[in-house]
Amino acid sequence: MLNRTLAPESKQVEDISFIEPLKQILDNGIPVFTINAGKQELVRIEFIFENVNWDATKPLQAIGVSHLVNNGTALLSAREIADKVDYYGAFLQTEYGADQTCVKLYTLNKHLVSVLPIIRSVLNESIFPEQELAIFVQNQKQSLQVNLQKNDFLARKHFANTLFGETPYGSNIGAADYDALTRAELISYFKAAYKPENCTIFVAGKFEQKEFDILNSIIGKDWDNTEISVINKFSFAAVPGGDVLIERTEAIQSAIRMGALAINRNHPDFPGFQVLNCVLGGYFGSRLMANIREDKGYTYGIGSAVASLKNAGYFFIATEVGADVCNSALNEIENEISLLKTELVADEELALVRNYMLGAMLGSLENAFSHADKFKNVYFSGLDYSYYENYIETVKTITAPELKALANKYLNTDTFTRVVVGKK
Repeated sequence: MLNRTLAPESKQVEDISFIEPLKQILDNGIPVFTINAGKQELVRIEFIFENVNWDATKPLQAIGVSHLVNNGTALLSAREIADKVDYYGAFLQTEYGADQTCVKLYTLNKHLVSVLPIIRSVLNESIFPEQELAIFVQNQKQSLQVNLQKNDFLARKHFANTLFGETPYGSNIGAADYDALTRAELISYFKAAYKPENCTIFVAGKFEQKEFDILNSIIGKDWDNTEISVINKFSFAAVPGGDVLIERTEAIQSAIRMGALAINRNHPDFPGFQVLNCVLGGYFGSRLMANIREDKGYTYGIGSAVASLKNAGYFFIATEVGADVCNSALNEIENEISLLKTELVADEELALVRNYMLGAMLGSLENAFSHADKFKNVYFSGLDYSYYENYIETVKTITAPELKALANKYLNTDTFTRVVVGKK
């Protein structure tokens, strides 16, 4: 008989399997990577474009096009696009990232032949009506005005700008940049970036040869966009560590963001650095949470992360604390980092982190969409699935002395940029 007074035995995750995509090419040269899985007649199609032609004097070109690309074409108004997509029970959204921009479609398989012509029109014939641009500018300026009153927004903004300067990773966009945005700039960027040779398609769901043939017959035709483009590429030098204080005398809480340039997914130390980050602040049971939240009560939440971008990586710690304990919180953060550099992580703590990270990886592979997301991560980093094999092996086998060595290698607080917005 089952004894329910005893907790079930916990075991380390042993095997994590990935669904590798099928690669096919449309007639116009666009590569298509398909994760064909699932029983539902539902598919997600992502059209991803590399960001190009960066111009620091026009920081909103890519962002503006991403927001407005489905707001009117030569054949369809914004309202007609929305109504037609909605009529077929589909969902269309756009996403802007610092390295790539995405147009994402969710649709039932039976409506592919009806919905894809709408997407082709969006990707090939958008005209960026002046009225839609004016609404976008007004809304974004209002949103910016609200965000500039938020301490955490200002901390993120100044931290990124200090590390990355006037690039898409850290551009210091203001209201004047929205006022300067023109329809001509949007059209120019659209014609340079949204073209077959700059596009990769990722498909997830029940998607077989019949569906691919429909995609090819509609999206695989020639496109009109042909302007010259150069994919964005940046290099960054470490900035001297220092403090940035944005004083707000009325602040009840102070936002803290601190960290430095680091490595990205392409570096062999990256998986180990992720384990180290998890110990420090990467999950709810981390040291920063135990100290700053649970023990000291300075905050509701604190965390750290290692971020991987195409041309850079960075490490950061973020929190909001009571203004009266801001200095104390900063000291405790540095104390926790110092401990990682001077003392070995206990076996029990490391075992807990291993189980958490392996469980999180396994839990993130729940459907075809999440498998496609995992593939995109390595694809745009120029890697393959051996990255995940190495990651899993590192999580299982990394030792406490190796974590200590990584802490001394990458957590040099003298090089950290520390941004505080509020009172210190």
